[in-house]
Amino acid sequence: MADPKGFLTTGREVAPTRPVEERVKDWNEVYVPGALLPIISKQAGRCMDCGIPFCHNGCPLGNLIPEWNDYAYREDWRAASERLHATNNFPEFTGRLCPAPCESACVLGINQPAVTIKNVEVTIIDKAWDTGDVTPQPPERLSGKTVAVIGSGPAGLAAAQQLTRAGHTVAVYERADRVGGLLRYGIPEFKMEKRHINRRIEQMRAEGTKFRTGVEVGRDVDAAKLRKRYDAVVIAAGSTTARDLPVPGRELNGVMQAMEYLPLANKVQEGDYVTSPVSAEGKHVVVIGGGDTGADCVGTAHRQGAASVTQLEIMPRPGEERNANQPWPTFPMLYKVTSAHEEGGERVYSVSTTHFEGDEDGNVQWLHLVEVEFAGGKLEQKPGTERRIPAQLVTLAMGFTGIDRENGLVEQFGLEMDERGNVARDADYATNVDGVFVAGDAGRGQSLIVWAIAEGRSAARGVDRFLTGASALPAPVKPTDRALTV
Repeated sequence: MADPKGFLTTGREVAPTRPVEERVKDWNEVYVPGALLPIISKQAGRCMDCGIPFCHNGCPLGNLIPEWNDYAYREDWRAASERLHATNNFPEFTGRLCPAPCESACVLGINQPAVTIKNVEVTIIDKAWDTGDVTPQPPERLSGKTVAVIGSGPAGLAAAQQLTRAGHTVAVYERADRVGGLLRYGIPEFKMEKRHINRRIEQMRAEGTKFRTGVEVGRDVDAAKLRKRYDAVVIAAGSTTARDLPVPGRELNGVMQAMEYLPLANKVQEGDYVTSPVSAEGKHVVVIGGGDTGADCVGTAHRQGAASVTQLEIMPRPGEERNANQPWPTFPMLYKVTSAHEEGGERVYSVSTTHFEGDEDGNVQWLHLVEVEFAGGKLEQKPGTERRIPAQLVTLAMGFTGIDRENGLVEQFGLEMDERGNVARDADYATNVDGVFVAGDAGRGQSLIVWAIAEGRSAARGVDRFLTGASALPAPVKPTDRALTV
């Protein structure tokens, strides 16, 4: 146990952020660099090392949280990094982007603020990179087997790294011009600087993983032919079909999907553009959707100099305390203020968009909405609450409905789909096509980064067993598993 009295003597202290007026002028991460290290050992000491660590079950990866908390408390950073990497290929990603369901399941959180597990995690891995403890781990020998991984998001990268380390020759196919999937072009720079992706990719290249960018399987390469070329294939293409809003005026210029807007801002940071082809500068911006992607749009609009930012959510505002139907240790739906919300803007709940109004040139100018409420189990409009708000740029951040069905990948492989519109798979992540496996959002549906990495690792085990008859790779989760957070 770290500090036997830590949870009694030390209060919760989270990573400090830079002042709003400073950080909205740049695209660097919002946190104060290096501020966590002086406080994190004491924070790790708050871990109770409880007899039944529910944080394990709250995390799909099964992270060994009490163990690396203990090492962090003792400032044994190398041992902490080893324990962290035992279950997670990319803790610098999860430590920045995961909503931390482990903290919702923390035993201390029953009646006190939970341990800052996420902050401890990111401190351990950042320290490991700084001290050179993160090194390539190439296999001792090659198996002679080849694997193609379709998609370079967290699921694809995790599967590729595990399979490469198992001795297989792995090639990752990515349709974008750079590796990373949504990590690269969906996550704004102020949430995770892309240098974190770049150095992991260099590690993976040094281990032997090959990357093929600018290649879309199904369009540029026939999926069936790809299967013949490789001994196995892992589909980790994500859930990229965005949910649309079919209301009058949707066709107006300036109304777009969040994933049409966000990648352009990231491409500016990559040096592809001087300024974004679609900028919020001087515009009244409306973001439809109250989730993390919506918050990413809010923060991006602030940095581009929007005149105003309004975020709309059709559901009522969540409470600040757990509801009775979301008891510990489940992941509760709580009112959350992200760094983007701290920077300004208005959040409007229980409203639905009825239509858009444009000018004579076809550019959106106004968004018409109405208040809604649940009555008799149905969502109904409240008469007399219609109004309009200025909107010269509207981003739709309402989630995703499944894998891309337009590029031919599903049909060319001959894949079966499940009742939710995802690629069907068995307990080993195998599809109905021999030698073809699926991991991440493509098989699970839109989910968390920790689920993506966990599924990538598990699918790698299934592939390894298919190729060799047995596998020493760990298998964190089965496709049917549901953690306490779901």
